[in-house]
Amino acid sequence: MKQFIFLFFLLAIVQMNAQESLTYQQPPKEILDLVDVPRAPNVLIDADKNYMLLLSGDTYSSIEELSQEERCLVGLCINPKTNIGSRVNYYNSLKVKSLKDNKADIIDIKGLPINPKLTNFNWSPNQKKMALTNTTENGVEVWVLDLETATATKLTSDNVNANIGDVINWFKDGESLLVKIVSVNKKTAYRFKNRYSNRA
Repeated sequence: MKQFIFLFFLLAIVQMNAQESLTYQQPPKEILDLVDVPRAPNVLIDADKNYMLLLSGDTYSSIEELSQEERCLVGLCINPKTNIGSRVNYYNSLKVKSLKDNKADIIDIKGLPINPKLTNFNWSPNQKKMALTNTTENGVEVWVLDLETATATKLTSDNVNANIGDVINWFKDGESLLVKIVSVNKKTAYRFKNRYSNRA
């Protein structure tokens, strides 16, 4: 009888603990500070060693980015809305330093879009410019950086096809670019149903 009573109270305590309402909790600030340490910037240097470009980005992807739709086929995962890989690493800060002057400061690139998502960096043949893409909510744009003036200029609207292969190719003149554009006749991506889906 005593064992039965003890078991009854034990089950009651377990049930009470199981029904306790838990809220979202974060670790102590000391732990968060260790996890959220900014990454060291990536560095790109032109072939003539005249300019150094410093690329910085967020340490982790946001919940919004991780929750976006993706379509995968044979190892290729894309975002069907923006037409770029769904697992691409982006940079949101660009700085440049002239290596021709040891005393030159590191300066921010002017003219970049608000909250940029930059990738696909490609040096021009004369190494004085850098082409790159910026991903918006609706697609991918092409931008060009002028390293001498530390300014960025937008070249296309967000209709670039950045899914497969080289997104940007420079011509030998260093002034022209070959860019893949999404067809205006692009069809809506078809969603395949698996065998467990309810039939319409």
